[in-house]
Formats: sequence, C-alpha cells, structure tokens
Amino acid sequence: MLKAFADLSTPLVADACLRKDVPLRAAPPGIGAVVPGQRVAGRALPARHYGSVDVFLEALDGAEEGDVLVIDNGGRSDEACVGDLAVLEAAAAGLAGLVVSGLHRDTPELVHIGLPVFSYGSYPPGPVRLDEREPEALVSARFGPHLVSDDDIVFGDDDGVLFVAAAQAAEVLATARQIWQTERDQALSIQAGQTLRQQVAFDDFLAGRSADPSYTFRQHLRRLGGAIEE
Repeated sequence: MLKAFADLSTPLVADACLRKDVPLRAAPPGIGAVVPGQRVAGRALPARHYGSVDVFLEALDGAEEGDVLVIDNGGRSDEACVGDLAVLEAAAAGLAGLVVSGLHRDTPELVHIGLPVFSYGSYPPGPVRLDEREPEALVSARFGPHLVSDDDIVFGDDDGVLFVAAAQAAEVLATARQIWQTERDQALSIQAGQTLRQQVAFDDFLAGRSADPSYTFRQHLRRLGGAIEE
C-alpha cells in the first residue's frame, strides 16, 4: 500500500474521495509526523489506550506486516501515550507506522528509530491513570468524529492523515493518480505561458454562471476534465 501511495498525497486522496463519493474521513487538523517528510500507508490496526501499554502489545499479537497502529487516546493533551519502547516493539512486529489521537514522548529516540509516528505533538509525562477497558478496545479506534477499524486503510503525510475503507482504496488511489496527472499537465501549461484561467475557460464559466446562478465551478471543471478543487 505504501508503494501504491508513494508518488501521491493525502490531498490527492481526499480529492479522489470527493470525486468517487467515498466518505471523506480525515484526522482532525494538527496531526503530523515526528520526523517531517515521513509518510505512512497501510491497514489500520486499532487500539484504544486506557493508561497501560498492554493494549498495544496485545494489538501487535494480531498484526500483519505493513499494518499501521491507530491509537485512540481521545486526543488527550494531558499525557503522552506512546514512547520509544512501544515504537520499537511496533517496528519489530513489521508495522509501517503509528498514528496517534494524542501525544507522544521520547522524541529523540523516535527520530533515531525511524518508524513513522504521527501524533498531535510531544509531552514529557506519560499516563498517570488506569481506566476501565472497553470491549471494543482492539476492534475500533475513535479518531475525532471517525471510527476506524481493520477494514480501513490509513494514509499519512505532511498534510495530515486520512482513513479510507479498504474495499474502496484501490479505486480511490486510481482516481487520485488521474487527478495528479491532470494537475501536473495543468502546472506545466501554466509554466509554458497558458494561464489557468485560459485552461479552464474561466470566461465561459462566468458566462454560464451568469445565465444559470446554480452552475458551479466544479460542474464546469468536470465538463472540461480539469482538476483543481477535486
């Protein structure tokens, strides 16, 4: 999956979801890789954190190579829920990376380990609580308004993190690649002297909207085969 995502991006995947009417599920803004520039893509391996690392170790027992550990810590900002030992264990299990709805710690060690870790930032204290575990602890992870399970694929890069149903991932990636090619062609045309307004016949769009106020730019682009907004 990471190979298929290699020359794409989360914005392209997001645009493809809109194009194909696939639910757009993005992690809330602010998530980022501990090491900027790292990317991740793979099947979601969900785990809900309750104050102890044991749930991660149990999740890894059922992991497959290339999975992405998706940790639900409720987006908490009062504790870090993952550090160097958990990340080392994930790397030893063959995971492609971790995506955390919460904070991490041991930043220098994580940089040295090199496994992609996406979180909402660093924080020195670890958990000082031990909450009651839910039956769904290893079935799904909540990430903002979204529920993520092992039926999902995780995509992450410098722009953020997306979750796409595995059954629709191939179609979404194929569409993302088409959008990428169209946008690259448009960029080359701009550099060659043909403005984007000329490429998308913007005057025609304005005339069409004047005649029909419900006519949208997105409709116009789809009619022309352009790709800007999605």
